[in-house]
Amino acid sequence: MLRVQVLLGNNDVMAISEALKKVPVGGLTVSKMKGRGKNPGPEIHASKGTEVFVPQFTEKYVIELIIPESKEDTVIELIKKNAKVGKIFVSPILRAIDIGSGDEGESVI
Repeated sequence: MLRVQVLLGNNDVMAISEALKKVPVGGLTVSKMKGRGKNPGPEIHASKGTEVFVPQFTEKYVIELIIPESKEDTVIELIKKNAKVGKIFVSPILRAIDIGSGDEGESVI
């Protein structure tokens, strides 16, 4: 099993979610966070345009999902096709356990 974490600079969450419905991958988690990348955020003009403010952090979206290794390439291609800007991180999952049923392994996802 793999954990796929997608960091998005734009709100492409719905496009990615709809694309992933075509490939049954179980569920996904979406979070809205603040962060910064290499490039500064867009300038904000305040006080009738006389002051310029560059925010330290901008809004980011994070999508996380757990998938079987067999779907890795398909999921990554769908994300790349439906996102404009961002990063994808893939890491291994050593063990998955369903608290309610006690099931373990891929059946959990």
